[in-house]
Amino acid sequence: MGITVGQSGSTMAEPNVVPLIDILLVLIIIFMVITPTIPKGLEALVPQPNPNPGQAQPDIVAKTVVVQVICIDPRCMTTGVKINEEPHTWDTLGRRLEEIFKQRAEKVAFIKGDPGVMFHEVAKAIDIMRANGVDKVGLITARIEAGQ
Repeated sequence: MGITVGQSGSTMAEPNVVPLIDILLVLIIIFMVITPTIPKGLEALVPQPNPNPGQAQPDIVAKTVVVQVICIDPRCMTTGVKINEEPHTWDTLGRRLEEIFKQRAEKVAFIKGDPGVMFHEVAKAIDIMRANGVDKVGLITARIEAGQ
């Protein structure tokens, strides 16, 4: 703080703002450096509709892995999972995905949920998929499945 003497002989205190400005500049630089390293979230792939809807390409269909979260009861309070229409339990889902993707170079799978399934069940399946060797997870919606 600086002190100046006024004309009438009284003293006035003036704050020294230079250290405050220095601290603010350092904080701005720190935030500018940290900002690009903040994680963005899940990367999701959305499958594109087939340009030839009448013809399904057999090699692509054979390589595609679709995990479906299904409702077991009418109110969808209990859910189950299927891998390419093969029923599994939540406990065996991880092991089966690990077996499937052990020999594959492309570790891409798609996930689809029944209309009544809560999102946290789909998120649980995505977590299991990511933990067991799937690098990229694509989302299948009803519109994409219908070819729109």
